Amino acid sequence: MNRRIPAGRPGSGPAARHDDRRRTFPQVPPREAPDGRFAATWWGNAWVEALEDTALDPARLSRGRAYAGRGQVDAITVTPGRVVAYVHGSRPRPYRTEIRLRTLGDDDWERFLDAAAARPEHIAALLDKDVPHALAAVADLLPAPGDLIPDCSCPDDGFPCKHAAALCYQASRLLDEDPFVLFLMRGRGEQEILAALTRRNAAQSAAESTSAAPAMPTVPARAVLPPRTGGHALPPLPDPLPAP
Repeated sequence: MNRRIPAGRPGSGPAARHDDRRRTFPQVPPREAPDGRFAATWWGNAWVEALEDTALDPARLSRGRAYAGRGQVDAITVTPGRVVAYVHGSRPRPYRTEIRLRTLGDDDWERFLDAAAARPEHIAALLDKDVPHALAAVADLLPAPGDLIPDCSCPDDGFPCKHAAALCYQASRLLDEDPFVLFLMRGRGEQEILAALTRRNAAQSAAESTSAAPAMPTVPARAVLPPRTGGHALPPLPDPLPAP
């Protein structure tokens, strides 16, 4: 049975539907993680690992974690291939910081959507804000080391600087709450993805209904309805239909 895909999420207002490829999230409050990790989901931690595996200076990462933990990252705006926010540092004026990453091509998205629509449990997981490992691997949704390109208006030329590191850590919390943020980073908005899955779901249901209906055996009317004169007998009835 196919999972019904809703047209929109409960509570999403007109502004959220107006531009499906641009989302701005309010400042993430400071949070103490019991295990010392910023992200709680496997895909959120994969995002953090992609940054940490590329960083050239662990000290800058440590300061970036401290900035993020103190809530020094302002509202975060996510568009395809870009994550932007103002980050407060040691100076009064915050720095404009961004993380860039590659967007997926049309062929990558087609593979992802086909794989998601082929298994009802994948659709159910996405609607429940979960990302199956197998589905994420279909189109390389998660960044690999070197995929995240930091940039900042501060004078520090570190890769990344502590402000960009802070933004990356805070972005992982957004991914924890809603994996469709990751999809937006890779190039497709939530409503666009759900609409594409709805079309595939409907097409698959129609194909299954057509293939499941058995062919109806028929008898020509002229062979059944002529007057029975001279001992003319009716032809035998067709075999009964198979039991459902």
